[in-house]
Amino acid sequence: MSNTIQTTIAPAESARRFALEQAEHSGEMEGLHITSATRADGEEYAAGRIDIDEFGARVRSRYGLG
Repeated sequence: MSNTIQTTIAPAESARRFALEQAEHSGEMEGLHITSATRADGEEYAAGRIDIDEFGARVRSRYGLG
């Protein structure tokens, strides 16, 4: 008997995670670094607990970008 647990990520969540990974990589190529707070917000977005508008609003608010 196997003790392996399988989890399945929904296609929408997978797409959100991929987009975040690509954005983070792009930023790093430009010399930027993702803070732990922004990474946590990204996790909330990837998991579907907040939408992209809320994610953007949190980031803009954090950095005073109106």
